[in-house]
Amino acid sequence: MLKVWITGASGHVGSALNKLLDRSKYQLLNTDKEDIDVTDLEQVTHYARLHRPDVVINCASLTDVKYCEEHVDEAYNVNALGVRNVAAAVEEISGKLIHMSTDDVFCANSSRPYNEFDKTHPKSIYGKSKEAGERFVSQLCKRFVIIRSSWTYGIGKDFVDELLSAVGKEEEFLVAENRYGVPTSCKELAKVIRYFIDNDEYGLYHAVCKGSCNRYEYAQAILEYTGNTDKLKLVPVEKHDILRPDYCVLDNMMLRLSGIEEPAEWREALKEYLEETGGLE
Repeated sequence: MLKVWITGASGHVGSALNKLLDRSKYQLLNTDKEDIDVTDLEQVTHYARLHRPDVVINCASLTDVKYCEEHVDEAYNVNALGVRNVAAAVEEISGKLIHMSTDDVFCANSSRPYNEFDKTHPKSIYGKSKEAGERFVSQLCKRFVIIRSSWTYGIGKDFVDELLSAVGKEEEFLVAENRYGVPTSCKELAKVIRYFIDNDEYGLYHAVCKGSCNRYEYAQAILEYTGNTDKLKLVPVEKHDILRPDYCVLDNMMLRLSGIEEPAEWREALKEYLEETGGLE
């Protein structure tokens, strides 16, 4: 039985992993900030030495882009130094680290999807701090996997939740038609993570659902699948964010080249998620 420590276990990805992973095969060690604060090196090291997990999945992160801009030290403390602490502890016990990262490490207008060999160029403090975390992982660990994803959704607060919460309360919902990305189900992402738990593959990988869309198309699909098309008017607008690019589609090149199964097509994964959570019409 593999011993797997998940930091930030109550978040989207951690919750999806807890639902997916078979308890007869994996012993899960779930911690959140109130249990183990990744910014506290002593806490992290002690926990790793005490439990000696085979694999650590680091989902702990400060993800609110605006908050990170206003709290720079805290952002770097969690997203960079916190990662350094986890990476150092994992290396000390000769474990494997699977670290979750983001498409926000890219922030230049592109005409094609970003692959793992493209240069990063974050603009936001969030993106810069996550990029710094990636560097600590690659510098400190021998056995590591860094997984970048985008537009993730699952149980909790996200775009799907925000949009459906507006149904019956708002008449209109403004949504960007010029921002492109890949909606990615955390269930599909968890399947990729499970593969890396079980196999000796290492390095940097993008893991997003197949295809791409803009935010307006994403919102249309959510309302269509939940039977709410006539209950909320979507208003397409142009929204520009100096901290994020209009186009940030990730390409799963390393999964393809490695022969690893990619996540499902984004519409298919979204429909399955809504069906499982009772939102599907």
